[in-house]
Amino acid sequence: MSRPISPASTTSRRRRLTDRLGRWAVMAGGLSIIGAILCILLFILLEVLPLFGGARVERLPPLRPECSSALALAEDEYRSTALLLDADGTVRGLSLDDGSEIGRWALPLEDGQHLRRARTAVGASLFAALDDRGRIWIVPYTFEVRFEGDLRSIHPTVGQAVAIDPWPGTEPDPRSIPAFVAGRSPEGIETVAAVRGGEVSVVRREGSENFLSGEMEWDETRYSLPAPAGLDTLALGPDHRRLFGGSRSGALVVWSLDDGPAEPALAPAEGAGVTAIEVLIGGGTLVVGRADGSLETWFPLRGHDGPKLVRVHRFSGQRGAIRSILASQRNKGFIAIDDGGGVGLYYATSRRTLWTGRVLEGAPAAAAFSPKADGALLLDSAGLYRLSIDNPHPEISLRALFGKVWYEGYPAPSYTWQSSGGSDDFEPKLSLVPLLIGTLKGTFYSLILAIPLGVFGAMYTSQFLHPSLKRVIKPIVEIMAALPSVVLGFLAGLWLAPRIERSFTGLLLALLLIPLAVAAAGLAFDRLPRALRARLRPGTEVLLYGVVILLAAGTATALAGPTERLFFGGSFTQWLVDTSGIPFDQRNAIVVGLAMGFAVIPIIFSVSEDAFSNVPRNLISGSLALGANRWQTVTRIVLPTASPGIFSAIMIGFGRAVGETMIVLMATGNTPIMDWNPFNGFRTLSANIAVEIPEAPFGGTLYRTLFLSALLLFLLTFVVNTLAEVVRSRLRRRYANL
Repeated sequence: MSRPISPASTTSRRRRLTDRLGRWAVMAGGLSIIGAILCILLFILLEVLPLFGGARVERLPPLRPECSSALALAEDEYRSTALLLDADGTVRGLSLDDGSEIGRWALPLEDGQHLRRARTAVGASLFAALDDRGRIWIVPYTFEVRFEGDLRSIHPTVGQAVAIDPWPGTEPDPRSIPAFVAGRSPEGIETVAAVRGGEVSVVRREGSENFLSGEMEWDETRYSLPAPAGLDTLALGPDHRRLFGGSRSGALVVWSLDDGPAEPALAPAEGAGVTAIEVLIGGGTLVVGRADGSLETWFPLRGHDGPKLVRVHRFSGQRGAIRSILASQRNKGFIAIDDGGGVGLYYATSRRTLWTGRVLEGAPAAAAFSPKADGALLLDSAGLYRLSIDNPHPEISLRALFGKVWYEGYPAPSYTWQSSGGSDDFEPKLSLVPLLIGTLKGTFYSLILAIPLGVFGAMYTSQFLHPSLKRVIKPIVEIMAALPSVVLGFLAGLWLAPRIERSFTGLLLALLLIPLAVAAAGLAFDRLPRALRARLRPGTEVLLYGVVILLAAGTATALAGPTERLFFGGSFTQWLVDTSGIPFDQRNAIVVGLAMGFAVIPIIFSVSEDAFSNVPRNLISGSLALGANRWQTVTRIVLPTASPGIFSAIMIGFGRAVGETMIVLMATGNTPIMDWNPFNGFRTLSANIAVEIPEAPFGGTLYRTLFLSALLLFLLTFVVNTLAEVVRSRLRRRYANL
């Protein structure tokens, strides 16, 4: 016979099964949380890693058109069509798909005349060419884009060519003109410059349309500039305000064309001779290639004794002498080509060498950088070589993100965040250091308020406050944590900030008078007759202190005006500017500290109060039984025992302050500056993500940099929490035997 199953055995089996299921559920929940966090981290890493990849350059099969006489070439933005300028004055259009000719235009050269040298103007759709008589031709061209349904077609056209004689009445030998340059500014000003002998001849033409006939009328200005010996390279800024030159001795020179025939600024010879120069987009960065293959970037700056050229970066360079520099029309990138056919892709601001390789057997006869900086054309007698360039994030490097960078137009290297500007020449500045400083600054000023009030408030509530008041006050403080941060930010930015600006002296007086009033009230209460004090229930004296605090705050407000008139000339903010030069921004770190401290206090208070309340009662009773008073027991027994929990509360508050977004977004000026001054604003990593992400193009540099900001926030909180756990464990072991 089988024995009957007892109810106790069934209950035991059910309990074991329930325990096992509960353990599995808890384990599955914990693992799922860890997995979710790891998946988020992996996603962020996948978005960030492409920032630090180099450029990928692919050499496409060459085309074999007849191009032995070509002097210059250009390419459309879709890399499907090219224009070649030949020595006989013919401009040919080529399809880059099969090398077939799709158009032909002839310059109005005289019989027997040829072009000797030619170049493509940077930032302008035109060729500049030198003919046998020493004249400089400006040959404009366009690539018209047409759509028929979904099909796109490119139609190149060549405009009316113009010949400009830098030296009227003479026909100099082209060999006596070592360098020339021509261009057209966005305002329509055409500028031509050429070197001959010891001077540079400059011709500037500005056209205007006759409102009666509709014809273009040109106003021409000519002047000569003094040139140093050996000058044989020229470059013109895209805004036509500066003209640069380089000499065989290695010296550099810059003329300001706005000042007419003014004295140039010189940079003495420092290294090998200059073989190629070019101006990058923006007009303030000069790239210099030398005979030893080295590459440099220079800035023209204004000093106390006039303009001067300052070397900013030096690149490792290439093996042969630099023969050609091609500037990007999109950013501060450029291509350098040496006389051995070596090609290098560089970025000026981040000082990155993105790619180097050998493409030709020698220096090309002509070269062009595609308008979108995603390809290049190199031409020699053997054919037309094409490069496909994938270079999505050239401006990013660890140095650009976390080091000082010397940006164009700045007097010195700096940490700067400025993701957008008002012109196409703007260069994004994506230093994360001001955002890190702003994050720590906001956290610091908020915790200055939150830690003392949260911890000491929890200590008083747990150990001194009457239980009936504790049952009311603790829930009220904890409800403060439920206030939306957007509401706190709204009140801080629109209500609190103007009042602090008008009565900052009252805030300073309150910080002084409230502690003094509380201390004086405590001393007065302690000297009251024992019989009178016995009528008050222990812990209810907090009501008296509340009245004292309100009276002290009211007194500080009333004394604010007289104090400002007596000590600060009637206005603290103006006195601050006059004495220290520090402006008082209405939305500053003090406002954020008060608002964000108000948001962090409930977290620190709640966790700290639980830590104080969980101290074993036998420790407190034993201390009191041995003759210690209440204060001695709290400070020497309760506080050390609860210190691990208090430290955890502070770290949780730190994490809340670091990640806070809406309060910082609405209560500061969101200015990414590096300054611990409490009277100005800042920008944090989290607020920067909220501000910038709606405008960041998907997959672009700014988009991925914002993900890097999120990764930094993740790592910051992870490191801080790990250190906090180590410290908390040590504190727990230290005070476990109390």
